[in-house]
Amino acid sequence: MNLRPLSRRATLTGALTMLSGCAALTAIGGGGRALDTFDLTPAAGAPGRQGSSRTLVVARPEAPSAIATDRIVVKPDPSSIAHLPRARWSAEAPLLIQSLLIRSISGTGRMGYVGQVENGPVADRVLLARIDAFQAEADPAGNLVARVEIALTLLNDADQSLIASRSFTGSAVATDDSAAAVVAAFQAVMNHVLPQAAAWVVTV
Repeated sequence: MNLRPLSRRATLTGALTMLSGCAALTAIGGGGRALDTFDLTPAAGAPGRQGSSRTLVVARPEAPSAIATDRIVVKPDPSSIAHLPRARWSAEAPLLIQSLLIRSISGTGRMGYVGQVENGPVADRVLLARIDAFQAEADPAGNLVARVEIALTLLNDADQSLIASRSFTGSAVATDDSAAAVVAAFQAVMNHVLPQAAAWVVTV
């Protein structure tokens, strides 16, 4: 039987709220099943034909506290925030996005070095990132849609002057409400966003 959009959304909201509450109680009690852990893979796109000796450091992205977590955030409606039951990312969202950016930019073969601020040689350029969206949202039909929005700012490290800024966005509908399907939707979005971001960084 197909549920009407309103009924599906109400069911989803209730289930997420109830399960999130149960997870909190079991966490306090020290029991409960361990969360399944999910990761995302980088996507560099086609390697460039010409390399560069430039060095780039990618700072830890900024993010609202609601999504700066290792839980997979779900918004059943614009004013509600919940977590996908029994599922988590392999790292907090800012660290996960930082790693994906580093590996995707490095994968183009167009930079001499790409890494974190704390490691590596003195940087020629610094990439700042702000995560404005990294969550699954319920659409009018009651489906979960993975949505990602990342704003990037490239600076000259020598004088901290602005080189360029750009935002990258994407969304993908999950085939169902399971954790595996939602993560697959996030991966589909990153497969779209990361190559664009990497190509922009190495060519600007």
